[in-house]
Amino acid sequence: MALRELPSSLRRLALRDARPTAAVAGRSWRRYTSAEAVAAAPKEVSEDFQDLESNTSMFTAFTPDDKIKAYDPIKRTQGRRRELPPSRYQYRSPRYYRGPLHPHQPPPKSDPSSREFVPGPFSYTRLEQTYQSTIAPDLMTLTYVHKPPGTVTVPKADRLRTWDDSSPYHKGRPKRGPRGPGDTLRLIEQDINWRNIPKIEEVTVHSFIKGALDDSAHLHVAGMLLQSVTGVRLTMHKSKHNEGRWGLRKGLPVSLTCNMRGEQAYNFVDKCINLVFPRIKDWPGIEGTTGDSSGNISWGFSREGAILFPEVEINYDMYPPKLIPGFHVTVKTTATSDRHARMLLSALGVPFYGKLVD
Repeated sequence: MALRELPSSLRRLALRDARPTAAVAGRSWRRYTSAEAVAAAPKEVSEDFQDLESNTSMFTAFTPDDKIKAYDPIKRTQGRRRELPPSRYQYRSPRYYRGPLHPHQPPPKSDPSSREFVPGPFSYTRLEQTYQSTIAPDLMTLTYVHKPPGTVTVPKADRLRTWDDSSPYHKGRPKRGPRGPGDTLRLIEQDINWRNIPKIEEVTVHSFIKGALDDSAHLHVAGMLLQSVTGVRLTMHKSKHNEGRWGLRKGLPVSLTCNMRGEQAYNFVDKCINLVFPRIKDWPGIEGTTGDSSGNISWGFSREGAILFPEVEINYDMYPPKLIPGFHVTVKTTATSDRHARMLLSALGVPFYGKLVD
């Protein structure tokens, strides 16, 4: 009866403090030491803790089920007089990537909301389908190296040279490169498993137009030919220095480059293997010493080889014969050695001859 005579605000405070903890403990099945310590603490609260809340978030009342079932977001949306801002309905990925610690992170490229999302692939090309179904499993089987579970990997020596600490100035210095010419470390050949089966990553077609030094028509014809052969827009390169012996002037366009990835790369390699290579007269194949020791294989086409592409043959009258250039082709693979890259291209149908250098 005494509680009923209190004002409403004081009565709510008194009921909140006098709330039994048995019902709350029945709902939460875990016991926490901090909660037990609070329950066992004396009721007198010092002045230092007067501003703190008397109850923690662990004792928040649960929402009843009938209230949860009565919530209808569609009805709530229809009851609005006007729509919310567009940003509440559509997610826009950030335009620029500002690092891994920025709170706004762009979605992965496979997400349709990404700015870099490209739909597909809807079907594989003939060469890529052959690779996925036959060549990739064969490569993994031929190069499989069995390592039983628990095999201890023998640590190898560092490839970079350390300082001998004979001088106090050696402390904190970065490691030195290997001895000999060149300061670039070569890739270490990795064992092939189902995660890193070699595949074609990119194909680059490059052509240096020597005739462009005197007549720009050579550059225009070469650009039309490379774009028709590769199917991608080319990149033009200008000279950076003056060279009087060659008649080269700074800022003069002298070369063209086309980069192909994915389906376009496989289409170009398929075209070279099945349509161009068999028609080159007295051609032994690609020299076995080609490669950069990092899994990239290159070859070239002369003027006679460039006109064998079907895109050039069907419109041969469009290209002046004396202005048709040759070009180099570089196939960049995910292999870490020339041996694995050569094995991949040989399985695809590229012929090699001579001494094979790994």
